[in-house]
Amino acid sequence: MLTEHILQTLRTLRLAGMAEALERQLTQPDTHAELGFEERLGLLLDHETNYRDNRRVSRLLSTAKLRLKAHLADIDYQHPRGLSKSQMASLAQGHWIERHQNLLITGKTGCGKSFLACAFGDHACRQGRTTRYFRAPRLFQALTIAHGDGSHAHFLASLARTELLIVDDFALQPLTHEQRTDLLEIIEDRHGARSTVVTSQLPVRNWHKAIGDPTLADAILDRLVHNAHKLDLTGESMRKNEAVSADDEAHTS
Repeated sequence: MLTEHILQTLRTLRLAGMAEALERQLTQPDTHAELGFEERLGLLLDHETNYRDNRRVSRLLSTAKLRLKAHLADIDYQHPRGLSKSQMASLAQGHWIERHQNLLITGKTGCGKSFLACAFGDHACRQGRTTRYFRAPRLFQALTIAHGDGSHAHFLASLARTELLIVDDFALQPLTHEQRTDLLEIIEDRHGARSTVVTSQLPVRNWHKAIGDPTLADAILDRLVHNAHKLDLTGESMRKNEAVSADDEAHTS
């Protein structure tokens, strides 16, 4: 009865990790029989800490809505696309996010831009940072809807609070005046305060033309590019090479 009371009290106090660890100790008495009170309590506290950390990461990943399940450890360096291991190792430390710098990833379709962006998003979540992922067309669509239903200011505020914002597939088509204005608001809110990852098939030098209005383009790019790290990917599509390899394997099997 006392044990059940303790477990119930732990759950009431929202110490579910400790309750789970205590139940485990009770089902494995021989494993913990020689441990003292402080050692067993330490194990309970460690489990509670890990439990909370895992729950937080799960919440952050759920909120991020990353397009791909990608991890920095799974990045393919064998495919020739100009990806530097030393630069990636430096970026993985996350200092650029602490310093509110940006990351621009460019390259042809199929070279892994979205995977890299999502891998950095996953890594940021595991470091405890709030993250949001949008394909650029969906972001602008959401902003248009927000204009119509009166939630525009709230939506911009939520983006401004996000520690890492990922905008994938930027500049697939020229921006409208409303999209240019919204983009400036987003980048202005984040400039010097938050970090943004942008991927695009267009090289950065062509973004000014894609944005359209010269004045707004100058303002956007000045805030987005000047403090940014750049990954300019080269080479053939990884999807094309994977398809060729699969076809070769089919013919030899």
